[in-house]
Amino acid sequence: MELGTLVTLISISVTFLFMLGVPVFLVIAYWVVGTSLALGQPMVNIGTALSDVFTDGFALLAMPLFILTGDLINRAGIARRLSDFAYACLGWLRGGLAMAAIGASGLFAAISGSNSATTATIGSMLHPEMVKGGYDPRFSAATAAAGGTVGIIIPPSIIFIVYGFIMNLSINDLFIAGIVPGALMVFAMIVTAFIVSTLNKWGVLIRLDPIRVLKTALGGWLGFFAIGLVLWGIYTGKFSPTEAAGVTVGFCVIVGFVCLPIYRRMNIDEEKEINTRSWSEMIVVRGFGPRELPSITMRSAQITGILAPLIAISVVMQQNLSSLGAKALLEEFLISMGGYYPVLFTAMAIVFVAGMVLESLPVTIILAPILAPIAASVGVDPIQFAVVFLVGASIGFITPPYGLNLYVASGVTGVPYFRLLRYSTLYLISLLIVWVAVALIPELSKTLLPGGIVYETLSGLFLGGDG
Repeated sequence: MELGTLVTLISISVTFLFMLGVPVFLVIAYWVVGTSLALGQPMVNIGTALSDVFTDGFALLAMPLFILTGDLINRAGIARRLSDFAYACLGWLRGGLAMAAIGASGLFAAISGSNSATTATIGSMLHPEMVKGGYDPRFSAATAAAGGTVGIIIPPSIIFIVYGFIMNLSINDLFIAGIVPGALMVFAMIVTAFIVSTLNKWGVLIRLDPIRVLKTALGGWLGFFAIGLVLWGIYTGKFSPTEAAGVTVGFCVIVGFVCLPIYRRMNIDEEKEINTRSWSEMIVVRGFGPRELPSITMRSAQITGILAPLIAISVVMQQNLSSLGAKALLEEFLISMGGYYPVLFTAMAIVFVAGMVLESLPVTIILAPILAPIAASVGVDPIQFAVVFLVGASIGFITPPYGLNLYVASGVTGVPYFRLLRYSTLYLISLLIVWVAVALIPELSKTLLPGGIVYETLSGLFLGGDG
């Protein structure tokens, strides 16, 4: 049997397995093993590649640590306090609670680095409150799903770590490049929530109270400190991403063991009244003890155990794709499109379609090594393309039929998957506008990097223009 026919049969077989619900890792692994046998490659190559990834991938150590950080801050109740602050700031506007959910998603993403974790946390906390406030349950669930899309864009980002590792780019630079696009995504969704809520007259307005804003800001200082710690360490170069992840985990453990239990004892009378107070006044602080840490760590390890082997097996997949000529074929197709913008927008279309059926991780590990070099060959800056690529991958979290965030939001809210699509489409449109803007305006990705407007302005102010 010819090689092309054999590979086609293998690909059809694993596609069928994927449609049956077989985990993506196993689907890719079956394809890798099958194509390796078809190419006549020894199986030892797979073991060697896996070993090299896990022994040489120091940057990948940041991934499990940031996953653990997200679990720790959620268990400690910090996410609730950040949500309370967002509502105090935005609750006076029509749709304030919906906008607060999106704002809280951005703040939570700045610590956790995960889309699905952001959706699950914010959705489980705020969906019941939005329904009580008169919001359509479908809109509430769609808001949680859409807000979670910034989880892999606002640093720290697990997928940026993976992209930087695969493409040999500075993860620090990728983190910094994602700040402005991530903020624009949050802003665009907040505007969408405001417009939809205003047209439907949803939400209960609260008075804008500077004292309440200040109180909730002070109440959420632990979360803001964690966000600032990560961004300061990465932006100033004090920490590598892996070191920043380790420092943040240590901070969260100290907070959970010491600070929050002390705060709870100091405010025990306030917590006893929690059932008689409105949500906008809640401050729930739990903390956790040494006995709970193993179970929290185990949950994070389970997620890491899913992601890490997928990254490792993708290395072999890329090698096999190159041997089969798939990379050269796609390169020829993209280059035939013409210059800078045709190549860039064709690559974006490929990412968008792939995101409709795959999660961001397989999209990244399969397509980034193919598309990024082609984009670079027509003059697209590698850092900018990384941001464009990953913003597109994040949008895939709310694009059917896959739309992982839609499934997560459906699971935590109880709203059927297909009933979310009416309102998630509105958020999708706003995110597509931001995506195109990021592609057309490279400065949005590079404004905080050396040479960018903000970086040079700050250098002039604090370093006298000497860099």
